[in-house]
Amino acid sequence: MEASSLNPKLPLLRGVPLFAGLATEELEAIGAITEEREVGAGTALTHEGRHEGYFFVIVSGTVRIERGGQTINTLRDGDFLGEISLLDGGPRTATAVAETECRLLVMTYQRFNQLLDTEPEVRNAVMVEVGRRLRSLDADSGN
Repeated sequence: MEASSLNPKLPLLRGVPLFAGLATEELEAIGAITEEREVGAGTALTHEGRHEGYFFVIVSGTVRIERGGQTINTLRDGDFLGEISLLDGGPRTATAVAETECRLLVMTYQRFNQLLDTEPEVRNAVMVEVGRRLRSLDADSGN
């Protein structure tokens, strides 16, 4: 039996673009610092402007993303949120509210950064993906 089939978190984490370049062993290290959590409908996961430092992968459920009180997106199974705060620990760019009961994988900024300090392969893969995404945004803006 393949290692990734033993840990149900791994396919979810593999679907996160930030972790796309990681080997199974590195994903397992990330899986080890994530917690599974269930929240009820109406639960605020993040608050715009606050320094909260959590990253979420939606295992099941629906999450509404709001900016300035307006809905800007709806996320579902397999989607993720909080990647900017995961990287820089800065303030939230939006509020996220569970529209339905949700099952989530949750990781904190502190634990992720501790992992980056001990796993240089993870740090390198994440930095490559961040660079790729920034280049893509730059290309999309015509610069």
